[in-house]
Amino acid sequence: MMEFQRLNLKNTLTCLLKNCMTMRELKQIHGHITISPQLFITDRWFLISRLIFFCTVSQSGSLTYANTVFNLVPRKTRFIYNAMIRAYASRIDDPTSSQPLILYKQMLFDGITPDCITFPFVLKHCVTRVSGVVGKSVHAHVVKFGFHTDVFVQNCLISLYSQSGSVGNARRVFDEISNKDIVSWNSIVIGCLRNSELDMALELFRSMKKRNIVTWNSIITGFVQGGRPTEALGFFYEMQVFGDDMVSPDKMTIASVLSACASLGAVDQGRWVHDYLNTSGLEFDMVIATALVDMYGKCGSVSRALDVFRAMKNKDVLAWTAMLSAFAINGNGREAFELFLDMEAAGMRPNAVTFTALLSACAHSGLIDIGRWCFHWMRHAYHIEPQGQHYACMVDILGRAGLFDEAEALIRNMPLEPDVFVWGALLGGCQMHRNFPLGEKVAWCLIALEPLNHAFYVILCDIYAKAGRFDHLKEIRALMKEKGIEKAVPGCSTIEVGGVVCEFSVRGSPQVLMTEILSVLDSLSDEIGRSINMSLVHEL
Repeated sequence: MMEFQRLNLKNTLTCLLKNCMTMRELKQIHGHITISPQLFITDRWFLISRLIFFCTVSQSGSLTYANTVFNLVPRKTRFIYNAMIRAYASRIDDPTSSQPLILYKQMLFDGITPDCITFPFVLKHCVTRVSGVVGKSVHAHVVKFGFHTDVFVQNCLISLYSQSGSVGNARRVFDEISNKDIVSWNSIVIGCLRNSELDMALELFRSMKKRNIVTWNSIITGFVQGGRPTEALGFFYEMQVFGDDMVSPDKMTIASVLSACASLGAVDQGRWVHDYLNTSGLEFDMVIATALVDMYGKCGSVSRALDVFRAMKNKDVLAWTAMLSAFAINGNGREAFELFLDMEAAGMRPNAVTFTALLSACAHSGLIDIGRWCFHWMRHAYHIEPQGQHYACMVDILGRAGLFDEAEALIRNMPLEPDVFVWGALLGGCQMHRNFPLGEKVAWCLIALEPLNHAFYVILCDIYAKAGRFDHLKEIRALMKEKGIEKAVPGCSTIEVGGVVCEFSVRGSPQVLMTEILSVLDSLSDEIGRSINMSLVHEL
């Protein structure tokens, strides 16, 4: 009879813990566990472990309460340690905490062997802290305790090494996995993309037999951010043609594709994506709408950007800033300023990026007085201290206007060291107004900041050539040759024809297009030759 009561009470309390909804309920259950005479000591510790698990996993739980109970448990189990390590490793409010590692060491000191649940969360903590050195030590423990062939642990090791920049180690771990799952493939592909190993990521992507939405989003976003937007668009179309029926583009896919269209200036492609959004049933939220505004703005279609912006019901600061940027890059400075005034009237507080877009609009439109006002207003009305990008825009405004004394005074009085963007803005003004003495001085400042950047040497050569200082020009070219400075990234240009983006580069161009272009050039050459011959006949 007593045994039946004990088991019944234990099962009841276990069920109550499983269905517990609040900390108030939990504390009442804790009281029953503590004072119930029918329970054995082993029953109490079992229920306490479940109580700690609730505190660490449930959204209604309390890690502070769990920690207090944990410290009172005399004989801690692997289950309790795993629950506490998991809780601390999953905390996003304090990623610098070392508590998961402290608990792991304490666990080892208590003679408790970690398992396949322990290591993923310890490694996750190392990834969060980007601690490759500690991660390697944990990897050694993984091997020591025989979990180096566990696919969940191996996937975490891939993430660890990728996050710390050791793509080679991540690839070695990946190659050692005998039963790779989709997480394994995605982890190594994402790791390569994050470390700019785009070709390796592409090789792995092509080797995958099965892909999910994470795979497609990763490869598309990675190539957009890696400066290869044309290929990113190709992946998007491939996703729809050859992708699994269960995989459809989501909001992240669309945002990345719109970014690719913006990079290429491919407005026809962008319109197609816009139409796809309208027919696919995807949620047209503020993030997507803002991406559309940005895309249309960068493609030069300001009217369409404005249509999308006006159709947005609730605009946040990012949406307002995107529309300001669209006006800015298309030289619509006055429209940008009027939109800024509308933004203030709507009660939306601008941020530092908003003022960067506004000052850029003033620079592109030659609005000197408005630019000065904006630079003053951001500090005195919104207490936003100007940063490097704001000073660069202001110097650009003054440099384009030929106000070099004011621009130099602004740079001298900067509370921070001028960077390449500030000096570059001044150099642009010098080139525009043929101020060669100041341009030479600024170019040398840029070379001092980035001595291996070929662009600054080329600009300096251009200044010397235009100033007729050919001896200095030869010296700079000799210096470039001596230091081995040359253009690292081959030049390329893109053009959209009939909805197809064509890229021309010194690395190579589409052979069919080149054949057509050469044919047209030959025809033009023949026509020019005939025109010249006819003009000579008329002269005779």
